[in-house]
Amino acid sequence: MKRVKAACITQTLHFQLKEDAEREYALRLVQEEVKKYKAGLDRQGTKYKILSEETQLDGSVIIEIKKQYNTSPVGNYLD
Repeated sequence: MKRVKAACITQTLHFQLKEDAEREYALRLVQEEVKKYKAGLDRQGTKYKILSEETQLDGSVIIEIKKQYNTSPVGNYLD
Protein backbone atom coordinates (compact mmCIF):
# COMPACT_ATOMS: atom_id res chain seq x y z
CA MET A 1 0.00 0.00 0.00
CA LYS A 2 1.27 3.46 -0.83
CA ARG A 3 0.46 6.76 0.82
CA VAL A 4 1.24 10.29 -0.22
CA LYS A 5 3.72 11.66 2.30
CA ALA A 6 4.01 15.11 0.72
CA ALA A 7 2.86 16.75 -2.48
CA CYS A 8 3.07 20.11 -4.23
CA ILE A 9 2.36 21.35 -7.71
CA THR A 10 4.45 23.87 -9.63
CA GLN A 11 2.58 26.14 -12.01
CA THR A 12 3.50 28.97 -14.34
CA LEU A 13 0.56 31.35 -14.62
CA HIS A 14 0.30 34.09 -17.24
CA PHE A 15 -2.13 36.86 -16.33
CA GLN A 16 -2.77 38.46 -19.71
CA LEU A 17 -4.22 41.83 -20.62
CA LYS A 18 -7.75 41.93 -21.92
CA GLU A 19 -7.32 42.67 -25.61
CA ASP A 20 -10.46 44.73 -26.20
CA ALA A 21 -9.97 47.07 -23.23
CA GLU A 22 -8.19 50.41 -22.99
CA ARG A 23 -4.54 49.85 -22.02
CA GLU A 24 -4.61 51.59 -18.64
CA TYR A 25 -7.81 49.79 -17.69
CA ALA A 26 -6.40 46.44 -18.88
CA LEU A 27 -3.23 46.98 -16.81
CA ARG A 28 -5.33 47.71 -13.73
CA LEU A 29 -7.43 44.58 -14.35
CA VAL A 30 -4.32 42.39 -14.53
CA GLN A 31 -2.97 43.78 -11.25
CA GLU A 32 -6.35 43.23 -9.58
CA GLU A 33 -6.54 39.67 -10.92
CA VAL A 34 -3.08 38.85 -9.52
CA LYS A 35 -4.04 40.36 -6.17
CA LYS A 36 -7.33 38.40 -6.08
CA TYR A 37 -5.52 35.16 -6.98
CA LYS A 38 -3.09 35.56 -4.07
CA ALA A 39 -5.90 36.58 -1.69
CA GLY A 40 -7.87 33.50 -2.76
CA LEU A 41 -4.95 31.23 -1.92
CA ASP A 42 -4.65 32.87 1.50
CA ARG A 43 -8.41 32.73 2.12
CA GLN A 44 -8.54 29.01 1.27
CA GLY A 45 -5.53 28.30 3.48
CA THR A 46 -3.50 26.94 0.58
CA LYS A 47 0.19 26.82 1.39
CA TYR A 48 2.28 28.31 -1.41
CA LYS A 49 5.58 29.90 -2.34
CA ILE A 50 5.98 32.32 -5.22
CA LEU A 51 9.18 31.35 -7.02
CA SER A 52 9.13 34.32 -9.39
CA GLU A 53 6.82 37.12 -10.44
CA GLU A 54 7.66 39.12 -13.55
CA THR A 55 5.82 41.95 -15.26
CA GLN A 56 6.24 41.66 -19.01
CA LEU A 57 6.80 44.57 -21.40
CA ASP A 58 3.14 44.48 -22.42
CA GLY A 59 2.05 44.74 -18.76
CA SER A 60 0.99 41.13 -18.34
CA VAL A 61 2.31 39.22 -15.33
CA ILE A 62 3.90 35.77 -15.21
CA ILE A 63 4.02 34.03 -11.85
CA GLU A 64 5.84 30.79 -11.15
CA ILE A 65 4.34 29.29 -8.01
CA LYS A 66 4.76 26.14 -5.97
CA LYS A 67 1.61 25.37 -4.02
CA GLN A 68 -0.12 22.75 -1.97
CA TYR A 69 -1.82 20.05 -3.99
CA ASN A 70 -5.34 19.39 -2.67
CA THR A 71 -5.04 18.96 1.09
CA SER A 72 -1.94 16.80 0.98
CA PRO A 73 0.84 17.72 3.40
CA VAL A 74 3.59 19.80 1.78
CA GLY A 75 6.54 18.33 3.65
CA ASN A 76 9.67 20.40 3.02
CA TYR A 77 8.71 21.44 -0.53
CA LEU A 78 8.02 25.02 0.52
CA ASP A 79 11.10 25.53 2.71
